[in-house]
Amino acid sequence: MIAAPSLVTHEGTHGVAVYGRQLAGAIAARRLDVRVIDVAHEPGVPAGRPVHVQFTDRLWGGSPESAAERVTALAERRPVTVTLHDLPQPSDGPRNLPRRQAAYAAVAAAARAVAVNSDHELALLGEADIRARSVTSIPLPVDVAASTGAGLLDGTVGVLGFFYPGKGHDEVALAAAQAGIPRMTVLGRASDGHATDLETFVRRAHALDVEVEVTGWLDDAELARRGRTVSVPVVAHRHVSASGSLATWIGWGRRPVAERNCYVDEMARLRPGTLHTVHPADLAAALRLAAGDPASTRHGLDTVPFSLAEVADAYLSWWDDLR
Repeated sequence: MIAAPSLVTHEGTHGVAVYGRQLAGAIAARRLDVRVIDVAHEPGVPAGRPVHVQFTDRLWGGSPESAAERVTALAERRPVTVTLHDLPQPSDGPRNLPRRQAAYAAVAAAARAVAVNSDHELALLGEADIRARSVTSIPLPVDVAASTGAGLLDGTVGVLGFFYPGKGHDEVALAAAQAGIPRMTVLGRASDGHATDLETFVRRAHALDVEVEVTGWLDDAELARRGRTVSVPVVAHRHVSASGSLATWIGWGRRPVAERNCYVDEMARLRPGTLHTVHPADLAAALRLAAGDPASTRHGLDTVPFSLAEVADAYLSWWDDLR
């Protein structure tokens, strides 16, 4: 058994940073010996005290190499457990894939133990030859918000989260055009460095006769309100290995149309009835059917497996079992 670690968090709106703070708060509420510290204060933690970090290379450095260097240096000072996010995949491209694989391999090798957010990510570790002394899978949490009633829908298809190329926006716009749905909502803003890509996407969608509204950043309450009024929520990220956006849709009571892949199929098994899974070739037909049957876009469940409290307990059990 190891002591419950101090939980290192990051400020900012990056999805991994937000999740890290939410999870840290839930864990600290359940164990009084757990400390939550900002990454800037980690060097002040007493020597030898274990820490846990949430790692994606974009959160820890300006490059995969610098991000890995920061975490491996931390691991030289104290025992570290790590949750890995955004695992390297072929969609990273021939230049970035080997760099990210090397960075993640270095972090995993330096860690006392590693967690990932899906069994699909466990498989990706093996495919990338990223090895760790101990690995577990703990899914991203979903807390279903209290129902606010059916409400009026806005006639759009919606994609949630930061925009970046490859997240599925183009596929959704094309499918919406084929389904005769002329409006699309992007719930969020461009990921850093991708503002021009977003503008170009909006023009491509316009050429398909699909008008796109980009909401920009919204606070949690307004984001939830808008997410509940989208007519057809969609998840079409074909290379996703874990998805906070998918979990958020479910938490709002929505049952998104989700293109099938290993991760989506895994989540459909974990939380039955919360996803309308379709093959990519059937996306347009699924959007058309969902637009005509609003009830099908809501799952109607009060709870689903692995709430935030349950995920917090899973982490505490994991640390207790490490030897």
